[in-house]
Amino acid sequence: MQISEIKRVVEQVSKDKGIDFHVLIKTMEEALASAARKKLGKNADIEVQYNEESGEIEVFQFKEVVDEVVDPDVEITFEDGRKLDRDCEMGDSLGLKVDTSTFGRIAAQSAKQVIIQKMKDAEREAIYESFIDRKGEIINGIVQRVDRGDLIVNLGNTEAVLPVREQIPRETFRRGDRVRALIKDILLESRGPQVVLTRASSEFLIALFKTEVPEIMEGVVKINGAARESGVRAKIAVSSIDSDIDPVGACVGMRGSRVQNVVQELKGEKIDIIPWHPDAARYVCNALAPAEIAKVIIDEDTMTMEVIVPVDYLSVAIGKKGQNVRLASILTGWQLDVVSEEEHSRSLKDEFNNLMSIPGVGAAQAEALHSSGYYTVEDVADASMGDLLDIDGFDEERATLVLESARNPEPAETGSEEDESAADDAAATDIPEDEMSVESEPETSATDEVDGDDDSPEQESEPEPEPLDADEADEEGDSPEQESDPEPNPDA
Repeated sequence: MQISEIKRVVEQVSKDKGIDFHVLIKTMEEALASAARKKLGKNADIEVQYNEESGEIEVFQFKEVVDEVVDPDVEITFEDGRKLDRDCEMGDSLGLKVDTSTFGRIAAQSAKQVIIQKMKDAEREAIYESFIDRKGEIINGIVQRVDRGDLIVNLGNTEAVLPVREQIPRETFRRGDRVRALIKDILLESRGPQVVLTRASSEFLIALFKTEVPEIMEGVVKINGAARESGVRAKIAVSSIDSDIDPVGACVGMRGSRVQNVVQELKGEKIDIIPWHPDAARYVCNALAPAEIAKVIIDEDTMTMEVIVPVDYLSVAIGKKGQNVRLASILTGWQLDVVSEEEHSRSLKDEFNNLMSIPGVGAAQAEALHSSGYYTVEDVADASMGDLLDIDGFDEERATLVLESARNPEPAETGSEEDESAADDAAATDIPEDEMSVESEPETSATDEVDGDDDSPEQESEPEPEPLDADEADEEGDSPEQESDPEPNPDA
């Protein structure tokens, strides 16, 4: 190939590879300079210039005019310099045009390697520059191959990777399938820029709505946030700057056409579109829909909310495996704790009882402490005297008593069971003997008791029965209970 043909070849390569024309020319200049040094020596002063008129790349070797030549690569005698330029003077630098056809095979191979390497670098830089500004944009590609679950997608002028972690669960692709994804990042690696795609991020969901809803592209409807568990469920909050346009209705579309297109692209993922609200409590209530909210307790210091719901809506607010409240927390940016009304009332009662266990704290003081953010004895113990004096119902005397009681709680009373048993024994000794039941005595036969009545102290202590009439004695003699009586009536 002649040097004069370089311009035509460079223009064709620039068009095919998408590399700037001047970048390729500079690459050719560096390659020829390297080849010239291979031919003329490392110390040679080489300069390469592109001639736009002729379309040629010219190589010049510069030498200094001296009286005596020490280094022939960079110096020339005055006589030889006069032959090239009659007007030259001592110390001038003369540029000698070099015939590039005399470089030889080694120099040409060196130039070829430089050109190939520089073109690869320029191509990588061009790819990086073309995609760096397209980050967050949806792009279409064709699956070229599958590498350990990662999809290698052909984008035309380069390849992109769709990692398995950025794919929708239970989603399968085969070679040749068309895939639609979001450009997540462009990484600069040693082998070239790597374009990373995603289909599982919330940004992909937002980008899909932007393509389906013209009001979002126009700026009338704004997407304020999105939370997503890919392949299962997603929540998106929208608002409108025009009061006449319903943001939720605009995203849903006529008979749900717009949102259905997004759902089909996400393989049937459920999408909740909720209205955004500037008030955090209202925003959280909207995010937990369709559950009804009874009460919301906000702690702005820790960015937490306690959401109280009726018992019937507790499972709805929490969702399957906590999915609803988890997505609502991500969407709103608040840490949410969902409890039922009964559980909240029980917890509130326990907190009041805990505060009222402190000496000097009554119902009014407990309510004032609770309203001020003191829920336990430990919270009160950590307070200062000034903190308690700022609460209604606390003077210096009461505050001192409450602080001392909270910081030095009395030990719990022990031995309550022993006291109860001792009280029972004392009560038992006060019962008269004549009121004791006969059924408590052991049942033994009459013969055994007669044999042992002399030695039994219990039998001696029993009172003797009163004398009975003869008729009553006869009746008792015929009664079966008489046989079990330990002492028969002597009058019978």
